[in-house]
Amino acid sequence: MTKRTTTKFETTIGKITTFAGKDEHKYLKGYKVRIIGVIRNSLKPGYDCDRDYEYVDENIILNERGPVTKWDRIEVQPWLEQEGRFSFVSSDPRATDLACFRNLRK
Repeated sequence: MTKRTTTKFETTIGKITTFAGKDEHKYLKGYKVRIIGVIRNSLKPGYDCDRDYEYVDENIILNERGPVTKWDRIEVQPWLEQEGRFSFVSSDPRATDLACFRNLRK
């Protein structure tokens, strides 16, 4: 009998969190944001967007390629309270600037 192992499926795309950054994207401070994509490794030294660009906007693919890291930027849409919807405009803060990824700051 073969023992099956399973890994925990993470739901990152679609997650709602709070922007907690201080020096980039200051206009998002305190906003509730929805994650719509991950720009993998874009903060690594030597990153070349023409050569190394990897954008993931599906949870299943993100789970196959590994978890979000401190080297990633996260594409988010802010919640527009007065309009009762998420913005059509997105921003790309560092993963560590989102409350749900604070543990990556270490």
